[in-house]
Amino acid sequence: MSTIKVTNIQATGETASRPVSGVAAAWANFTGITTTALRDSINVSSLTDNGTGQTTINITSAMSNTNYTGSWFTNANSGSAIGSFSNQFTGNFILRTTTNYQVASYGTSAYADALHNDSTIFGDLA
Repeated sequence: MSTIKVTNIQATGETASRPVSGVAAAWANFTGITTTALRDSINVSSLTDNGTGQTTINITSAMSNTNYTGSWFTNANSGSAIGSFSNQFTGNFILRTTTNYQVASYGTSAYADALHNDSTIFGDLA
């Protein structure tokens, strides 16, 4: 068996290459407490704090269209506790463009800044 080692990979038709270490088109791990800040990411240039529990994730290399998919996790909690799904904590995608997408963290009764936020998107790069 052979092993191929590369740093980046580019699919036919894409103008940008994606890091091999991140199979997803982009992902971000960040905190929304005090100052919204990235802990680690791939293909994410920055975050924009849009208010309590609402964040825009800015993509470094644009997506080819807005029909990409993704997943989003938030504990909707300022502490490290991660509650069960029955506690009404939720996270969702609000808006998608080719260069950014917005996510929201909602606690038991209102938007909530959260300590744990994980987001991953899958799709073709432009």
